[in-house]
Amino acid sequence: MQEAVQRWLSDIEPTFREAGDPSRAEGEKAYLKSDLEFIGTGVPFIRSVAKRFRKEFPALPHEDLVEVVRTLWRPPVHELRSLAIAILEAYRNQLQADDLGLIEELLRQCNTWAHVDWLAVKVAGELIQRDPNGTEALERWSHDTWMWLRRSALLSLLEPLRAGYGDFETFSRLASGMLAEKEFFIRKAIGWILRDLSRKRPELAYGFLDEHIGEVSGLTLREGSRHLPDQDREALLARYSQRRLIRT
Repeated sequence: MQEAVQRWLSDIEPTFREAGDPSRAEGEKAYLKSDLEFIGTGVPFIRSVAKRFRKEFPALPHEDLVEVVRTLWRPPVHELRSLAIAILEAYRNQLQADDLGLIEELLRQCNTWAHVDWLAVKVAGELIQRDPNGTEALERWSHDTWMWLRRSALLSLLEPLRAGYGDFETFSRLASGMLAEKEFFIRKAIGWILRDLSRKRPELAYGFLDEHIGEVSGLTLREGSRHLPDQDREALLARYSQRRLIRT
């Protein structure tokens, strides 16, 4: 690794601790229910550090990038792991298909939505779009025993769907297979994607909910139909309520 990068790494934790706010750290740790240590620097600070790193080392070799990420991830410190993700995001156009293995490794070590969602949406999603075999990875993730990896399979598809394009067919297939899930974070993810999808392609969000009205959870339906036209939303909610009355 370049000597300049090594120096940067040796200085970064003291820099974070100097900028940290103990009361903020305590609050964020409680909010995220995390067993990691918190420093209390906040996401804007973390993103600014990552941007400066990217500007300082624009031609960072791939092997150095991976080593920087692993070095930052190693300590059980929330903000340093967040910085590792921010740096991956900053260099995501330089990531390679094989780096999806690194992303999966990190996801398996996450136990908070704050890291999982950032990695899945901003880093894994980019690689999935560029990798011809990316969908195969998502299929495997969607059946994994690690709940956060199943959530990542869905959220990796979010950004392009939110933008008005993207692979709705794959999302629909993966989400359909998770409708029986009891996990809050899975039900929420399905609804979140449908909600954002409906801003540009409401007919797809409505069609999914309409087709699966007998299977979706109330959370998924409420979240996923939030931005649908009032008439469509009310019709779906009425059908869902009728289904519940029949079952009881």
